[in-house]
Amino acid sequence: TGGDLSAKLKLMGVDVASFGDYEASQPQAVPLVYQDPFAGIYKKLIFDAPGQRLLGGMLVGDAADYALLQAYCLSGEPLPVAPGQLVGSQGAASALGGVDALPDGSQVCSCNNITKGALCAAIRDGDLESIADVKRCTKAGTGCGGCLPLVTDLFMAAMQKAGKTVRNLCEHFAYSRQELFQLIQIKEYRSFDDVLKQEGRGNGCEICKPAIASILASLWNDHIVNHDTIQDTNDRFLANIQRQGLYSVVPRVPGGEITPDKLIALGNVAKRYNLYTKITGGQRIDLFGARVHQLPEIWEMLIAAGFESGHAYGKALRTVKSCVGTTWCRYGVQDAVGFAIRVENRYKGVRAPHKIKSAVSGCTRECAEAQSKDFGLIATEKGWNLYVCGNGGTKPRHADLLAVDLSEETAIRYIDRFLMYYIRTADKLTRTSVWLGKLEGGIDHLREVIIDDRLGICAKLEADMARLVGSYQCEWREVVRSPEKRKKFTHFSNSDAEDASITHREERGQLRPADWPAANGNVAAARPDHVPQPGKARWIPVGKDSGWPHDGGAAIRYGQHQIAVFKFDSRNEWYACQNLCPHKRDMVLSRGILGDENGTPKVACPMHKKTFSLQTGDGLSDPGYRIQTFPVKVEDGGVFVLLPEPEELDKLDMLEREPAGCTACTGCASSVSA
Repeated sequence: TGGDLSAKLKLMGVDVASFGDYEASQPQAVPLVYQDPFAGIYKKLIFDAPGQRLLGGMLVGDAADYALLQAYCLSGEPLPVAPGQLVGSQGAASALGGVDALPDGSQVCSCNNITKGALCAAIRDGDLESIADVKRCTKAGTGCGGCLPLVTDLFMAAMQKAGKTVRNLCEHFAYSRQELFQLIQIKEYRSFDDVLKQEGRGNGCEICKPAIASILASLWNDHIVNHDTIQDTNDRFLANIQRQGLYSVVPRVPGGEITPDKLIALGNVAKRYNLYTKITGGQRIDLFGARVHQLPEIWEMLIAAGFESGHAYGKALRTVKSCVGTTWCRYGVQDAVGFAIRVENRYKGVRAPHKIKSAVSGCTRECAEAQSKDFGLIATEKGWNLYVCGNGGTKPRHADLLAVDLSEETAIRYIDRFLMYYIRTADKLTRTSVWLGKLEGGIDHLREVIIDDRLGICAKLEADMARLVGSYQCEWREVVRSPEKRKKFTHFSNSDAEDASITHREERGQLRPADWPAANGNVAAARPDHVPQPGKARWIPVGKDSGWPHDGGAAIRYGQHQIAVFKFDSRNEWYACQNLCPHKRDMVLSRGILGDENGTPKVACPMHKKTFSLQTGDGLSDPGYRIQTFPVKVEDGGVFVLLPEPEELDKLDMLEREPAGCTACTGCASSVSA
């Protein structure tokens, strides 16, 4: 009964955790304290008077055993070992025998009240083969996420017992990202189709396609739009998707340094396209609210003004933040702006498993917050201190000091090695901080690899980075210059009309998207009583077979309705469905990634990765949502979709979102625009 107040955090770079009744006092409870001042570790475990049950605990500096200890605490089961063994140097996991020794009645996920026994039974009886399967089937790990490490350990143990190989990436590849990186590099695969044909199975999905696209970019640096339909929508359209399927435009501003003429150019673009403008946390200017067909026009103006892509949409270097250093500051000891610009211009466009952020501070006052970045530099009287593997976000982590008093050239050389080693070895969507936490040996190992060259790979790492730097291209400049690439940036494939479903409201003098509906239940399109009668439908021509993206989709306009049509080349099949995603009711499904799940063709919504069967419309990741699907045929090179009359589609609630939020404003005609 009541809430579970257990917590595991990282404060100022230090792991801390507490669970159970960690403040219980004698005589009912007996504390056992372990302290290592040299390693910065403190552990306090609370036991009952006989020392048979764990009542609670507090961990500082080393919280690796948190999940296992918490599970024993919640279970109330007698301990299989003496209390002293839980705080020894080998750790509680070794003493307790790992997750296998955990009683079946132990609670694993407190958010959803799931025990070890129930979880293992689901894995065994449901033939679950991935963590995603476990989360979808049992809901374990879908709450606060604190139990996910224990869920993963239990899953891995169950798979090992069953004699199964864990599919590290997804159901289509029996390899980890690191293994795929090596395979693609050695065998010189140049496309996702080549990798899938030789090393995988099925048709791919929203997990493996972007991961392999990132590997291909990190190795060969081919233009990202050449692989558009295996990318998430951000990389597909070179912009961050926002509410209602609109996009943001973020030009690169190295070091935060910008001229008045460039500021004026940004203002002119924002006024022309009525974009919402904001200064970002990375010392850039973000322009929100661009429609997909406007993006090439906007970037044509920005490139003419001297801007280039800021890669805010990619898993790549975002920004290198800087203070003014010796340029203006009386405390500065090095030129922070100049070095930040040099660093940003060197690593711009380099693709990685996750986004990369950096900063350069001109003195130890740290105004640029370099110790909260993936790599950061802080000036000293003798040069630069290099910090790595920090991050902000939901779990802030201070970076670790890698090397001190470096010259600019040495710092660049170490950063080259660090970034390429991370790109080679990190798992998909893993930030540098998480990567370091899983790296055996931690910062000491990294220092041996990067500085001491213990693995003998530094020359290769530097050469790989030099190739990426030497092959850099502004992705938007290439799109603007290419008529073929510009054609990819359209909302409708059969009409020049704009998306009429987009609505705005005014806030603080600028337009922003209307709020999402408060109730996000299933849409009427999913209700069987609203499925149109076959006799009232007719075949509607929607385009030519040759005009569709490879393994991708496009939206077509039908009256006031939007239909997503997909050409699934890998299966030699065509599909169509409503373009409206029922989750947040945005017209974006045509921009989703195609794939299959256990043989079922599916599309993943680009907004929040909800997946839907293209055969039945059923929600695969969340059965609470469904979509309406329609038959497709190809005759004499033409593509046709079997659609009811527009008035019949009106009954399916597929037209547009509810005008959420309008009750809070007055003068609706002036504040909401289509």
